[in-house]
Amino acid sequence: MTPKPRNVVFVCVENSNRSQMAEAFARLYGGDSIVAYSAGSRPSGKVNPKAIAAMQELGYDLATHRSKSTSELEGVEFAAAITMGCGDECPNLRASHREDWQIPDPKEMPPEEFAKVRDLIGEKVAALLEKLKAE
Repeated sequence: MTPKPRNVVFVCVENSNRSQMAEAFARLYGGDSIVAYSAGSRPSGKVNPKAIAAMQELGYDLATHRSKSTSELEGVEFAAAITMGCGDECPNLRASHREDWQIPDPKEMPPEEFAKVRDLIGEKVAALLEKLKAE
């Protein structure tokens, strides 16, 4: 019997860069075992074109995502809630496991620096998914 997929959520303030890319990596790496979400405490309403371009380099279409509020996820139970070093604690999200990743906001970075942040997020998501698999 296949285990039930586990919900994970990635949160930053605008839900336009870091959390969006983390959601994408979780979808890429988690397969059927993970249901990935992202949200923001003050969503911008759009996904940054730089984030879309950075993920397109890896073959993922982030243009299909939309910027969402954490309030849209109330009532969902998460195996993990990850904040992106933005000071958000997201008390309205129920999670068994919480982490705060100190990841710089790449919003104003040039493409090569943005890509480094993207790659860091990918590494951290892969490690998180391994940790969840072991639990």
